[in-house]
Amino acid sequence: MDLAKYRTIFIEESTEHFAEISRALLELERDPAATDAIDTVFRMAHSIKGMAASLEYAPIETLAHAIEDRMQEVRGLGHIPDGDVLSLLFRGLAALETMLEAVVAERAPEPAEDALLAELSQPAQASAAQGPAKPKRSRASGPGEPANGAVGPEVATPRPPPTVRVRTETLDRFLSTVGEVILNASQVRTRAAAQGPSQSSALGEGLDRMDRVVGELQRSALELRTTRLLRIVEPLPRAARELAKRAGKQVEVEIEGAELEVDRSILDRLSDPLVHLIRNAVDHGIESPQARRAAGKPEVGRIAIEAQREKDDIRISVSDDGAGIDLAGVLARAVEAGVLHADLAEDLPPDAVAALVFEPGLSTARQVSEISGRGVGMDAVRATIESLGGGVELRSEPGRGTTTSLVVPITAAVQRVLILGLADEMVAFPIARVERILEVPSEQIERSGSDAFTLIEEELVPVIDLASRVGLDACEGRESTSLVLSDIRGERVALATERILGQQQIYVKPLPDLLSGVRSLAGLTILGDGRPVFLLDPNQLA
Repeated sequence: MDLAKYRTIFIEESTEHFAEISRALLELERDPAATDAIDTVFRMAHSIKGMAASLEYAPIETLAHAIEDRMQEVRGLGHIPDGDVLSLLFRGLAALETMLEAVVAERAPEPAEDALLAELSQPAQASAAQGPAKPKRSRASGPGEPANGAVGPEVATPRPPPTVRVRTETLDRFLSTVGEVILNASQVRTRAAAQGPSQSSALGEGLDRMDRVVGELQRSALELRTTRLLRIVEPLPRAARELAKRAGKQVEVEIEGAELEVDRSILDRLSDPLVHLIRNAVDHGIESPQARRAAGKPEVGRIAIEAQREKDDIRISVSDDGAGIDLAGVLARAVEAGVLHADLAEDLPPDAVAALVFEPGLSTARQVSEISGRGVGMDAVRATIESLGGGVELRSEPGRGTTTSLVVPITAAVQRVLILGLADEMVAFPIARVERILEVPSEQIERSGSDAFTLIEEELVPVIDLASRVGLDACEGRESTSLVLSDIRGERVALATERILGQQQIYVKPLPDLLSGVRSLAGLTILGDGRPVFLLDPNQLA
C-alpha cells in the first residue's frame, strides 16, 4: 500500500497533537494535579503512537508509547510527582518534534536516545510534598459504559464543526482569482456608468445583483485568508520556559486576545518578531530570582502577550515586569557607536532614548548571550513590521519593565484607501493612516534647503512632497497645497499632494518583480477604468 499520500495528514495532525501536549504540560507546571491536562497528554501520546505505527515510523511510535506508559502511571497517581518528571516529558516532546522535522524533510526519523527511553520507563513515584492526589476524573464514556471514578455526572464533549484541509497553494490561487473577479466587476460597473442613463434598467438590476454576489464572495475570501493569532502565540509560553531554564530564571507567560484573527500572509511573518521579543524579555528583561527578591519582586517573572483590535489594525503587546531598559547604557552606546552626537545626548527625552534600540547593531548587552541581546535584531523586528504596513512602539520604565507593541493591519489583501493625484499619475494611501486632510496656502509652507515645514495647530509639522518621493516632478506655482496628515514612525507628518480624488476599497496585488525593490511601494491595484495605481507604504516615505 502506498502510504505517501497519508504523510501530509500525519504531519498536520501530529503538529496539532504536539501543541496540545505543550499546552497541557505548561498547565501541569502551574497545577501538577490538573487531571484534564494529564488526560490530554495521555490521549495525544496514544494518538501519535497509533498514527506512527500505521505509517511505519517506528522511532516515533516507540517514544510516543513510552510517554503514554509514563502518563498512565501519572494518571494513577492523580498528579505529576515532581519537576523532574515534567522536565522529562518536555524532553520527550522535544524529541518527538525533532523526529517530525525529519518526516517533513522526507528523511527517516532517528531513534530516541536510550537514556531518554530508560528514564521514561522508570516507575513514577508519588511525592509526599504533593499531598493527597485529587479525585481522578475518567474520560468520557461511550453509550452504556460506566464512568468509573468520575466526579459528578458525565458531560458529553461537543463535536467540533467539520473541517476540510486545503493545500496552501490551492487557497492562494483561489484568493487570487477572487481578487480578479472583484477587479473585473468594478471595471464592468465603471464602463456601464460611462454609457450614461440610457442604459436599460435590466442591465442596472443585473449589475446590482452582481455587486451583491461579488461582495459576499469577497467577505468569504477574507474569512479564508484570516487565521487566529493562537497559531503563532501558543508555542511562546513553552519557548519562554525553556529559555528561562537555560538562563537560571523563572517566568510565566499570560496570553490575552489570541482568538483574534489576522490575514494569514501577515500572521506568517509575525512569528519571528514575537519570538525575538520573548527572547529579549527572558534574557535581558526578567532578572534572576536573587535580583528579583532583592528588588521586592516575586521570584517568578511575568511576561504578558496581549492582542487587541484597533479599527483596521491589530495591536500585539509583549510586556515584562523586569528591570527595564538601561537608558543611560543605551545613550552611552549610541554615542560610542556614532548613532548620536554627544552634544545632543543630554537633551534627548527618555522615549527617544529607548527608541535607539531599533538602530542597527546597537546593543547594551555587556556580553553576547546564547539567547539574545536587547537591541540585537530589534532593527529587523521593526523592518519586518513596517514591511507589513505596520509600526513598532516601545515603552520602558527602569525597574518596572518594558512593553513593545506591534501594530499591523488585519488584512493586506483588501484595503480602503485615499486616491491621490500626482501630476498625471495616481497613487493610493491607506485610509487607516490618515488623521485628516487640509488645504493650506502654499506660502505657509516654509523651506530650508531640502526640508519643508508648516505650522498646524501651533505645531511645526514636516512636509513631505509625495511627487518627489515617488520619482515624479513636483508641481510648482500652486496657490494652495493639499496636505494629508499622517503618523509615520511616531511622528506627525504632512504629505503634500496635488489632488484628493476620493476614497475607494481596493484589492491589493503584489508588485511585479521589476519593482519589488522600490521600498516606498507596498502593492498594486487596478481601478475600474483599467488604470493601474500603486499603493504607498507610509513607513518608507520619511
